[in-house]
Amino acid sequence: MLSIDGSSLEGGGQIIRSAVALSAVTGIPVEIIRIREKRSKPGLAHQHCAAVRAVAGACRGTVTGNLPGSHSLTFSPGDIVRQDLSVDVGTAGSIPLVIQAWLPVALVKGGSLTISGGTEVPFSPTIDYITEVFLPALGEAGRGITIDIMRRGYYPGGGGRVRITAESVIPSPIRIGRTGSSGIRSCSTNLPFHVAERQAASAQAFLAGKTGEVYPVSIQRSEGPGPGSSCTVWKGSQGSCAIGKRGLPAEDVGMMAASGLITGIEQGGDVDLHLSDQLLFYLARAGGSYTAFRFTLHAKTLCWLLSLFGMPLEIRETGMVEFSA
Repeated sequence: MLSIDGSSLEGGGQIIRSAVALSAVTGIPVEIIRIREKRSKPGLAHQHCAAVRAVAGACRGTVTGNLPGSHSLTFSPGDIVRQDLSVDVGTAGSIPLVIQAWLPVALVKGGSLTISGGTEVPFSPTIDYITEVFLPALGEAGRGITIDIMRRGYYPGGGGRVRITAESVIPSPIRIGRTGSSGIRSCSTNLPFHVAERQAASAQAFLAGKTGEVYPVSIQRSEGPGPGSSCTVWKGSQGSCAIGKRGLPAEDVGMMAASGLITGIEQGGDVDLHLSDQLLFYLARAGGSYTAFRFTLHAKTLCWLLSLFGMPLEIRETGMVEFSA
């Protein structure tokens, strides 16, 4: 059994999610200790437990210690099978982060996962970032994945619901093209329609002023368990998002999302800094290469974890950081 120190490097939930996914696809059982030891609330949170349950369901794995607050767990994978699963985070924990744990396992045999939790929450990509930036970057594998956003859920109320279906596919090498779609998606729940409109208008005006391009806008307003808003902007494999909160003007939310995208584009690289670590699992499995502006702590953490499972990547830092396998 492979022992993993959950306090290493980034020391957060990324280690738990990635370790159990790697365990499932390699067949190597793992023990994770000192989970999130250096965080203000150490141990597993509801979101991490949900991700572990999703991966265990996809591979008929057995788990001990997968409870909120636990500082260690063991995960023993079984055979990956096509499954139709449901997981309830139980809080406004991030649905996109649960997807990131389950998806590389599900792509082996295919399957579906219905998740209840938060679609747009702090310290996580929005569900729109997943559909518009992350999935297209997967190439052929991404085209076999569908996401149905049944209900949006914002922090702290949660209550979102998403169904993702993945077809079994042999992953193709990661190759990031220079073209791709661009857009702005501005969403709100239980708020006046003008909130999402103002977010979108602010983002569009900022991007037009910086690039001379008019980014297409889509606005979605819905009812749900609680109020919230988000704005996601993208251009190819560069993306950025911002979450609204009480007291923060809608115009500022749109500006934050748009300025984040411009910063990423101006820094250069094939992908934005968040996507640079999200693709590493797939790069190690299928090969390919891409560049990013900086070698982030999250990327360093996943590279370290991949090497523990015998899946090392080649990293070259020459101005830009090139990841390849």
